[in-house]
Amino acid sequence: MALVFFRGAEKERLNAINQSRSVPPKQVILGIESSCDDTAAAVIVDGMLKSSVVSSQLEHVAYGGVVPELASRAHERVIVPVVEEALRQAQILKSDLSGIAVTSGPGLIGSLLVGVSFTKAMAVGLGVPFIGINHLEGHLSSLYLGPNGPPSPHLSLIVSGGHTQLMKVTSPGTAELMGRTRDDAAGEAFDKVGKILGLDYPAGPVIDERAKKGDPTFHAFPRTRLQGYDWSFSGIKTSVLYFLNALSEKERESLLEQSLNDIAASFQEAVVDMLVAPVKKAMKETGIRHLGIVGGVSANTRLRTKLNDLVNSMDGHLYVPNLEYCMDNAAMIAMAGYQRMIQGESSPLTLTADPSLKLS
Repeated sequence: MALVFFRGAEKERLNAINQSRSVPPKQVILGIESSCDDTAAAVIVDGMLKSSVVSSQLEHVAYGGVVPELASRAHERVIVPVVEEALRQAQILKSDLSGIAVTSGPGLIGSLLVGVSFTKAMAVGLGVPFIGINHLEGHLSSLYLGPNGPPSPHLSLIVSGGHTQLMKVTSPGTAELMGRTRDDAAGEAFDKVGKILGLDYPAGPVIDERAKKGDPTFHAFPRTRLQGYDWSFSGIKTSVLYFLNALSEKERESLLEQSLNDIAASFQEAVVDMLVAPVKKAMKETGIRHLGIVGGVSANTRLRTKLNDLVNSMDGHLYVPNLEYCMDNAAMIAMAGYQRMIQGESSPLTLTADPSLKLS
């Protein structure tokens, strides 16, 4: 995104905001997200989302994945204008802020440090609380950005490029881990298989679109099943590779030219089946009928369809964020921070970025 600011008009803008309102907002929180390759800021006022700005880094496409050093440098370049744009869109003054929340982990250490360092400095300068948020807690909180959030308790499937976890959420900000991937995340499997198939990065949306035009029964890729509610996605990636490597170069080129959509559909069907199976088991064994799906892969249309069919068969309800809040964003961080702030919680300034932060 391109952000342009006219500093000469800033004083007039601030005066206009002051003159347009009679009562200042009560609880105003700024959320900042910089855990990977998106620089984002959002403002929540009295529990309502007022702005959400995301600056995505396109330079990683040429490398087929995120380059950590490039990501942290890009965050440094754009974090100030992104924050200012979020405040401008929300018609909020810095002096209105009640607190500032930021992703403190997990993620890329360089990227996290940019956001955490910026947030601490801004919070100290304004004299407001600083609130460190686990990125996964942020995803769970994305379900509350709309008017009809899930009740407690509910189950939430976090499924993204870096994480695949099944959580039992007992209240906003409080969750219990039920299942996790033992190796690759589901989104990582999409990207790795996309690379094998010669598709653009990130491959998840590309595979989703191609699968709509393909036959999911074209090839039966194996579905790995583990005990409990855990997953393993390394095998499905290897299966696709072996399937193609068993062919001659000429046969492989012909197959990818003629049946790429079918391969994409077959792979996606296997991953979705694997994701759904532990969720179904958990819903049966816990008796919980309210299910949320969050994270980048929650935008996958086939996963949404099959989980919706599952909850309908159990007289339950599926909760999914709007598409723009499935991917990394600061609105979810602001909401998680708001939920903590109204409970009187804050973080010490000694808190630092943790690339391996666990969701407690």
